[in-house]
Amino acid sequence: MNITIRRALISVSDKNGLIPFAQMLADMGVVILSTGGTAKALAEAKIPVTEVSDYTGFPEMLDGRVKTLHPRIHGGLLARRDSPDHMEAIRSASIDPIDLVVVNLYPFEKTVARENCPLEEAIENIDIGGPSMLRAAAKNHQGVAVVVDPADYAAIAEELKAGNGALGATRRFELAKKVFTHTAAYDAAISNYLTGLDADGNRHEWPDRLTLQFEKAQEMRYGENPHQSAAFYRDANPFAGAISRYRQIQGKELSYNNIADSDAAWECVKTFDTPACVIVKHANPCGVAVGATPLAAYQAALSCDPTSAFGGIVAFNRELDEATAEALSKLFVEVALAPAISAAARKIMSAKANVRLLEIPDGRGSSAYDLKRVGGGLLVQTPDTRNLAASELRVVTKLAPTPAQLEDLLFAWRVAKFVKSNAIVFCGAGRTLGVGAGQMSRVDSARIASIKAQNAGSSLEGSVVASDAFFPFRDGVEVVAKAGAKAVIQPGGSMRDSEVIGAADELGVAMVFTGIRHFRH
Repeated sequence: MNITIRRALISVSDKNGLIPFAQMLADMGVVILSTGGTAKALAEAKIPVTEVSDYTGFPEMLDGRVKTLHPRIHGGLLARRDSPDHMEAIRSASIDPIDLVVVNLYPFEKTVARENCPLEEAIENIDIGGPSMLRAAAKNHQGVAVVVDPADYAAIAEELKAGNGALGATRRFELAKKVFTHTAAYDAAISNYLTGLDADGNRHEWPDRLTLQFEKAQEMRYGENPHQSAAFYRDANPFAGAISRYRQIQGKELSYNNIADSDAAWECVKTFDTPACVIVKHANPCGVAVGATPLAAYQAALSCDPTSAFGGIVAFNRELDEATAEALSKLFVEVALAPAISAAARKIMSAKANVRLLEIPDGRGSSAYDLKRVGGGLLVQTPDTRNLAASELRVVTKLAPTPAQLEDLLFAWRVAKFVKSNAIVFCGAGRTLGVGAGQMSRVDSARIASIKAQNAGSSLEGSVVASDAFFPFRDGVEVVAKAGAKAVIQPGGSMRDSEVIGAADELGVAMVFTGIRHFRH
């Protein structure tokens, strides 16, 4: 059932798009009620507006804390239009129905995001009247339309114009759902903030009660395996650089595993400043390289393990151009992703209709939380975004790495962070040569990495090696040295560090300690 909009209440903190939308309402003869700064903005734009305090006959009080909390407002919102008793009650009380509510809330999250935000300021930015009006209107969406997001103004204006001032039930229901989602997130932000404070108002990193919100992006045919059902949810608070903000240019629907592997590839490739390519298979990088161009980086990454690259995920940190797309089209891949994809590259890849082609346009930021579900609970940590500079490394062997080795060591260390533990990564000349991942024994990861290089026809003579955690025994150093490595980067911190360093000295291998590790489970 459609409702005709005759009276609207507008009170917004975010005034983007406000004036054109309100002007459209006024031009349609809608009576506009408003408060404070919003009323002032409308009046300055020459849009007819009635102050809420004039309408209710009760002035704002308590520094604006009480202005819309009044029966003439909430009666006009909550009265059921299909109930003769309700309509008679508000008529008898001289209350007019309010057909449209346009409200967004005090910027609580933005306020408390500031370092050293005083508790008093945070409390004053907890909106009371706004959520009350939003929830009242959303509850009564059968007779009231409610707008919390300025992004919805255009679609609502279009429907109002097409319907001679009327909005349909489908639109009102969708708007109401959006309101309850929004107010739930708003309350969650307040709870997360307040339960992160102690009795003295000191702020801690982790709240006592953590509430998160995600929105469904798609349902999937199945999960990790065909007998599992699955869906993909995006963080309701978007962050820069996230795989969840992908734009799919072509190809089949993304699967559960596609998204997981694409995330692993993107998180790795975006950390490089120079043109880079990362090829991922089953969540592990099987080839990583930097180069003068995306094409050079791709060719070098592919040479590390072309067998594993078949059916993999290929990510770039630069625009996918024509030359790179031409080379990429010769390999069977599940997904290719980049910050941008040129028109020429799109044309080439269109011949591979099943390849999922993604643009990740949002930069290089990271999410606030890294989450892992466990039985009956949730493990939460900050993301592992730590990168090292050469000045932070500590040379622990008699032999120091050369400048070229140092550059490759830092490259190898960056890659190792994205390889499942236990991780061993051989590198040289800005590319991976062999990757050993996910073994229960570090020495087995070292052996597998050297075997991978041998199978790909890559020489490890003169290479460097990264280990995501310390070598517990000297045997790991002996294996990588026998394979041809001449320099090693590792965290250090083992009870047998002196034994491991001694082995490196005996074998003529330079070794540096980072002091940090990069476990990835």
